[in-house]
Amino acid sequence: MKYHSRRSFLAALALVLALVVLLFLALTQVSRPLIDAGNEGSVTLEAASSKIAILHTNDIHGYFMAAEPSDNSDGVIGLAAVAQLKKDYEEQGYSVLLLDDGDATQDNVLVNLSQGKSAIDFMNAAGYDAMTLGNHEFDWGVDNLEDLMAYADFPVLAANITVDANGYELAESNTVFVFESGAKVGVFGLATPETQTKASPKHVAGLSFAAGTDLYQIAQEQTDELRSQECDLVICLGHLGSKGGAEPNRSLDVLEHTQGIDLFIDGHDHEVVNEVVNGTLLVSTGAHLANIGLVLYEDGVLSDHMIAYGDYEGVDPTVEALIAQINDEVAEQLSEVIGKTEVALNGEREPGVRTEETNLGNFAADAMLWQATQASDEVVDAAIVNGGSIRASIDTGDISMATMMTVFPYNNGLNVVTLTGAELLEVLEAATFSLPEASGSFPQVASITYTVDTTIPYENGEAFPDSTYFAPASPGARVSISDVGGRGFSLDDTYAIATSSFVTDGGDTFYSVAAAYQETGFTTGYSDTDALINFIKTELGGVISETYLSPQGRITIR
Repeated sequence: MKYHSRRSFLAALALVLALVVLLFLALTQVSRPLIDAGNEGSVTLEAASSKIAILHTNDIHGYFMAAEPSDNSDGVIGLAAVAQLKKDYEEQGYSVLLLDDGDATQDNVLVNLSQGKSAIDFMNAAGYDAMTLGNHEFDWGVDNLEDLMAYADFPVLAANITVDANGYELAESNTVFVFESGAKVGVFGLATPETQTKASPKHVAGLSFAAGTDLYQIAQEQTDELRSQECDLVICLGHLGSKGGAEPNRSLDVLEHTQGIDLFIDGHDHEVVNEVVNGTLLVSTGAHLANIGLVLYEDGVLSDHMIAYGDYEGVDPTVEALIAQINDEVAEQLSEVIGKTEVALNGEREPGVRTEETNLGNFAADAMLWQATQASDEVVDAAIVNGGSIRASIDTGDISMATMMTVFPYNNGLNVVTLTGAELLEVLEAATFSLPEASGSFPQVASITYTVDTTIPYENGEAFPDSTYFAPASPGARVSISDVGGRGFSLDDTYAIATSSFVTDGGDTFYSVAAAYQETGFTTGYSDTDALINFIKTELGGVISETYLSPQGRITIR
């Protein structure tokens, strides 16, 4: 009996312990927002008593309103979810930082009509603690950007941008957050040197962007300064990108040449990143709020737990109501239907308008050539549209003004420039330098037929002034042109090319176009958006037909 009583006691005790464990797990599951525990990126640091949650976003591009996935886009979690997630972690006893890595204020019509001001309204309401500058924050010029920075309730950081006239920094370099627990977190910002040409050059005139070894030195100086202030964590908000042709100014390059950064939050190339580089946790969420970044610092371990669309259902009602209000106002202003399309038009980044000929690229280039021809007494031979100016696809059905301004948001001027055949060949060689990798410079064309042989490496020539790009060492090494304007091609002939003011200002790889435009160019008086709308309404009779069902064989990539 004694034996059986002891066994019964032990069984009862085990049952009680099991119930306690189950109750604990249930309470934890209820109180803790769902996170993706499958992410493996983590860094072990010196132990700290506080719990810190770092929520981060990048490349929102105005997509603040929640949206379900479609055929052409991922789902958008929405900023109201980000705001509520911050509150959830605060309620669980975490010290919370909400950070943005840039390119938040431009692209979607939700923010474009206010030139980014509504984006800052949303971010203020959500409780952002800091952001850095993406290249698209410059799309309405420095004066507008300075107004946005002053309007923000949080610091805007960029340690590597200086004003040429006085040598001062354009934005704050860093900031330090001190929590009630006593923990200190230092954050500094870096902006991509590609801003010099990713933004229209006229919008960044008078600014210098430190690059290469100067960029690495600034990053190390910022890290050392924050370490000297006894920060437990040092975070870099670096809108640099880790992929593609941004070398030597990528996040990877900075991390390989610096020591002491604990967390690097990246953006710019719209990649999902979760890796450890030289002892630093490097993370990025992709773009358009398809994911929410979440990095936890607990028990001396810094770990990444990205939250994907559908993983979290919380919503801050105040932020949701504000976004809905602005969205309704914008929708009313842009509700006019300007036409319809019988075919889906491909405006995806890659594979898409930045890597290959697409039907939307054909349509856009045709529209610009048509409009320039209508506006000029001279023959306009062809058109070039840089792929980076096309921001989304167009589904079949009605095309509203809102759709058109989402796909083509920049409203650049429509200009004409005369180039020799040799100059045009150099332009196309430079603009396709990154293939088979994507670049915003990739030329969608009308009345030009050309081929790129990607089996031949691109060889850099001289660096373009005030640019991260290089002229081709041997124009024609990778690119061959078979026809322009229906009259063959000659290096010695001249060709009038319709294109956007972004290109004629020397944006992306188009430095030589800017030089030629000063000598031979003229403006049509229309914007590129005007050209697209007028082409649909007038030339196409309101309908984009099956003529644009597929790409039309203008570009061959080998």
